[in-house]
Amino acid sequence: MELNIQYVNDKNGQVKAVQIPIKDWKWLHSKFITFSKELSLRDDLTKAFDEVRLMQTGKMKKQSLGEFLNEI
Repeated sequence: MELNIQYVNDKNGQVKAVQIPIKDWKWLHSKFITFSKELSLRDDLTKAFDEVRLMQTGKMKKQSLGEFLNEI
């Protein structure tokens, strides 16, 4: 997708802001939300795998299924 970007300059010619059409903003925002959810899921999975490794090595107490469900 090609964005139609307009630059807003101050009186000295320095770029201070950008403007984009609302349809481009909605598209960018939806992509941001999707990527944020994927990043959160990846972080959660990484943490879960780290905890499993700690449990396997005895460095973290294992939980029963009941204990785990009570945390949710």
